[in-house]
Amino acid sequence: MDAGSSKDAAELLRSAGLRVTGPRRRVLSWLEQHPHSTADAVWNGVGGDTGTVSRQAIYDVLRACEAAGLVRSIQPAGHPARFERRVHDNHHHLVCRNCGRTRDIDCVVGDAPCLTPNEDGGFEVEEAEIVFWGLCPSCSTAKGASAVAGE
Repeated sequence: MDAGSSKDAAELLRSAGLRVTGPRRRVLSWLEQHPHSTADAVWNGVGGDTGTVSRQAIYDVLRACEAAGLVRSIQPAGHPARFERRVHDNHHHLVCRNCGRTRDIDCVVGDAPCLTPNEDGGFEVEEAEIVFWGLCPSCSTAKGASAVAGE
């Protein structure tokens, strides 16, 4: 983590009214470089495996940052929740059915919501969340190789 990302994280925390702490700065900096990380990946990335921060602390930081609008979580069916710092814009996700690799996809239509339901039942629709499912290039290649090998 470089000093620039630490400073940016500290400024973000202050602007959201959150105390600036080491774990919060490290989590935000980690997510800037590793979007769509699971809580376990964040924990490993910020030093959980060396005992410098507890798993519970990571969950607390993610929860506080999500509530403050600094972090967004997506929860693709059958996969653990993933966290990213890209918030408050109109984007969707591609998720690999096999490995869970996740990638951002910008909405091609424009402003949120980029899709509207035929019948909104009186709801005031603010956004649409779309998840595209398929196989990432690595899993698709591996699937093709195993089919050729007769597995």
